[in-house]
Amino acid sequence: MIYITGDMHGEFSRFKSKEMKKLKEGDTLIICGDFGFIWNNSRHERSVLNKIGNLKFNVAFVDGCHENFDMLDKYEQIEWNGGKAHHITGNLVHLMRGQIYTIEGKKIFAFGGGHSQDYDLRRNENWWTQEQPTHDEIIESINNLAVVDNEVDFIITHEPPASLKDCLGVDVFQRLEIHAFFEDIIKACHFEKWFFGKCHINKYIPMKFYAVFDDVVELYHIDSI
Repeated sequence: MIYITGDMHGEFSRFKSKEMKKLKEGDTLIICGDFGFIWNNSRHERSVLNKIGNLKFNVAFVDGCHENFDMLDKYEQIEWNGGKAHHITGNLVHLMRGQIYTIEGKKIFAFGGGHSQDYDLRRNENWWTQEQPTHDEIIESINNLAVVDNEVDFIITHEPPASLKDCLGVDVFQRLEIHAFFEDIIKACHFEKWFFGKCHINKYIPMKFYAVFDDVVELYHIDSI
């Protein structure tokens, strides 16, 4: 089975929750950005990453706004379930922007990145320009979607589409090229469900959108959260 959860921000206790106990060997957990375990390369951090990579299920994450992108970009790039990914360790991978993965027969389009709301506090210490998606990454996404005739089963992102901001009760402080791109995807692509993190809430927005935070939801059968 495939499961989805939201921003972890480096909290390993999330993997010890009661909800995680339902994941079995061979299952896949996808995290909707702000993974947060790749930050300072400390001995403790490396130990935690090895623990995650040795879990019985696969763990995959899109990047969010709280990752060390200089470190993340140094990991080996591999092909994983039909798309490009960074292999972190063991069963742990980073899903690269604009890639389409086939997992358990389902096509999943992944696109991480976004904008830090705490940019003013972090810009001189631990903020990376790579958090904001580039035009080239968007073009690659468009080309990859064209290969599958703009049809995927699921979409996984960190940022929500900007048009959902009123439903979420949050503001989009800065309009990025990614926001316009996501609106184009809504119009041009056929997909069953779209999951995103960022907002730190668990909420279903009819008919196809799901904000996820600390829930662990089953990809196929979810109706509302």
